[in-house]
Amino acid sequence: MADPMRIRAQAAGGKATVRVLMSHEMESGQRKDAAGKTVPAWFIQEVTATLNGKQVLSAEWGPAVAKNPFMQFSIKSAKAGDKVAVTWKDNKGDTRTDEATVS
Repeated sequence: MADPMRIRAQAAGGKATVRVLMSHEMESGQRKDAAGKTVPAWFIQEVTATLNGKQVLSAEWGPAVAKNPFMQFSIKSAKAGDKVAVTWKDNKGDTRTDEATVS
């Protein structure tokens, strides 16, 4: 299983800013290894975020996203104490979900 995501969610002015750092190799499928063989594609395809169980973000990614991607977004009407969960799914079927509390 992948390393945990680093999620920070801070409320200010009636919204929360959420910052997420995901740990993932993100191979495009176009790079070659030292032996000259193509490294198979392995990348995050779907990212979703929820606020207190209600989906607030859905994204589809491709192989062009960098290794260990960083994502930032805002959620309206979020307040301190709310729970933000972020889930990703990659092209090999692996998933990871982590949660943070809005501060």
